[in-house]
Amino acid sequence: MNIIWLGHGSFRIETESQVLLIDPWLTGNPVLPETQHDTAVEGATHILLTHTHFDHVVDVLPLAKHLNVPVVGQYDLMGYWSEAEGIETIGFNKGGTVDLNGIKVTMVPASHSSTFSTPDGLRTGGSEVGFMIAAEGHMVYVSGDTDIMADMDWMGDYYKPDIGILSAGGHFTMDMKATAYAAKRYFNFKTVIPCHYKTFPILEQSAQELVDGLPGIDVIEPQLMQAITL
Repeated sequence: MNIIWLGHGSFRIETESQVLLIDPWLTGNPVLPETQHDTAVEGATHILLTHTHFDHVVDVLPLAKHLNVPVVGQYDLMGYWSEAEGIETIGFNKGGTVDLNGIKVTMVPASHSSTFSTPDGLRTGGSEVGFMIAAEGHMVYVSGDTDIMADMDWMGDYYKPDIGILSAGGHFTMDMKATAYAAKRYFNFKTVIPCHYKTFPILEQSAQELVDGLPGIDVIEPQLMQAITL
């Protein structure tokens, strides 16, 4: 399994001959150079969406149409996009699991919001979620944008993820200290990969506090477009 950071909260996961794009943000992403956009999405088989804030959703529809791949996400939004945009979607909801050619993806709660701008003002796009991804003997928890929440207690106990891709930038999500607390209290991770940080000055710029708060856990600060092989 290769986990590749595309900057901010965006990832490319290569596993089981599938390529999953998680919240792929290309347009306006200050971390990902335009020269790397094609490489970032090459060979994608599915797009997974956690919520509809611009820094997660702005490229989802264009990529789905350009790459001709399904978007996997919250049922209400997927149903609307299937009808209004004519794209292939896989809609499900919290607690549900879908099989993406051998990869099992379960939708789990997050604590955030999920809105997008329209000429008539903000609209809600489904609800914010995270994912548990079972592949190659691993269970990967993709938190999406979230705060600490009590649901992490049962999620850690029931799904037992060994890899955590966790929002940790603060201001909009957990910061590094909170992420360390959540990881230590609710989960038994072997590997933690922070995200949703360093993109803007308002966000955390270093994961050192997370590293210091999780002794014995492999905290990997992702490097742009460099595979983390697990």
